[in-house]
Amino acid sequence: MQKKNTLIFGRHPIVDAIESGKAIDKLFLQQGIRGEFEKKIRKLSKQFNIPLQVVPKERLARFTRGNHQGIVGYLALVDYYKVEDVLPMIYERGETPLFLILDGVTDVRNFGAIARSAVCCGVHAIIIPSKGVAQINADAIKASAGTLPKIAICRVHSLIRAIQELQLSGVQVLASDLKATEQLAAMDFGLPTAIVLGAEGEGVSKAVLGVVDKNFIIPQQSTTDSFNVSVATGIMLYEATRQRIQ
Repeated sequence: MQKKNTLIFGRHPIVDAIESGKAIDKLFLQQGIRGEFEKKIRKLSKQFNIPLQVVPKERLARFTRGNHQGIVGYLALVDYYKVEDVLPMIYERGETPLFLILDGVTDVRNFGAIARSAVCCGVHAIIIPSKGVAQINADAIKASAGTLPKIAICRVHSLIRAIQELQLSGVQVLASDLKATEQLAAMDFGLPTAIVLGAEGEGVSKAVLGVVDKNFIIPQQSTTDSFNVSVATGIMLYEATRQRIQ
């Protein structure tokens, strides 16, 4: 049976959980909370890239009947990593980095299917923003056929900053873009690579497209529609794998 996200509440339990290194999926802070505790929670959430939402007291009461002290959170079902910690380990093993970056992918089933393809194709980590991405819940893990906990998930405050850090570390960043002129097969996946995947219907955001190294398009005969993002991921990763095992 797939375990569910574990609810935690109370000021000391939540601060202790964060400071002890436990992965927190999301925090809910009661509207109107001020003072040193609010400052500390905001600082910790920023430091550990934990999504923080300010909500009315009534909403917290729906989470638990216990004495929540104005703060409720959920322990994550997976561990979260830092890009700057994962990248050196890949190079130390003598491997060529391969990352996926999710920009606005909010459907949990797509997220799970992407993770499944990523594990099959040797992706080292999936990079996600702290906000605006599908929740890693039981449905996402089910859609991944149980593979989500097997791959490193890097949660970052800013995708643009993460991309720039990857580029400084010698990783080329490629984006799937329906307006691109170069095709997928023209990309050199033998190099350290991160592939950016965009939201259904909207694609990769303009801000992110502005900082990537190259854009590419998956060739298709129909021009009236595009591949589902999880299907597109499988195609991209197949090409990367094909090039790397030659």
